[in-house]
Amino acid sequence: MSFNVDSGQCLGLSGQSGAGKTLLLRAIADLDINYGEISIHGNLRSSFSGPDWRKKVGYLPAESKWWHLLTGQHFENSQNVPFESLGFSDHSILDREVSNLSSGEKQRLALARLLSLSPEVLLLDEPTANLDQQNSDLVEGLVNEYRKNHGAAVIWVAHDESQLLRVSQRRLRMKDKSLLSDED
Repeated sequence: MSFNVDSGQCLGLSGQSGAGKTLLLRAIADLDINYGEISIHGNLRSSFSGPDWRKKVGYLPAESKWWHLLTGQHFENSQNVPFESLGFSDHSILDREVSNLSSGEKQRLALARLLSLSPEVLLLDEPTANLDQQNSDLVEGLVNEYRKNHGAAVIWVAHDESQLLRVSQRRLRMKDKSLLSDED
C-alpha cells in the first residue's frame, strides 16, 4: 500500500475490526518488524535510529501504557502541557496515582504526554474511544489546534465515520489488506 499525508493534514483511517489499522500505525511508528519505505520530509526512516524516529513520529495506542505510580512522573516537562485544553482544571492531576484515574482520564493524559514531546507526526489509534462527547470534542479541538500550529501530519483511526468527517481532510478505508479512498 502507498499513501502520503502532507504536513498540517489529518488523514482519517477506518475499517472493520481486525482489518490491520493498528498494525499499520505500529509499522509506521517502527514498533513492529515491517518492510517498505516511510519518510518524513523526504528523509527515509532507515536514516534515523529507532528512538530518533519515534521522537518525530508519536503513536497514541487505543489503550495507553503507564509505568510509574504518579501521573506527573510520566511527563518530562509539564509546563507546556495543555491540561486545561483537555478538561483538567489545574496541574493537580499530576499528583494523582495512575491507578486512581478513569480510562478516559488516562486517554486524555496519554495524548497530553504525547503532545508534550512535540512530534511532527501523530498516529492516533481511536483516541476518543473511552470518552464522552464533551471530552471527545476537547480532544478533537486540541489535535486540530496542534496540527495547525505545528504543521503536524496526523493519521486518525476511528470507527466513527462522522468523527472522521469532522477531523480529517482526507479519508481512507482498510479492506481486504488494501487501502481504499472514500470515493472507492
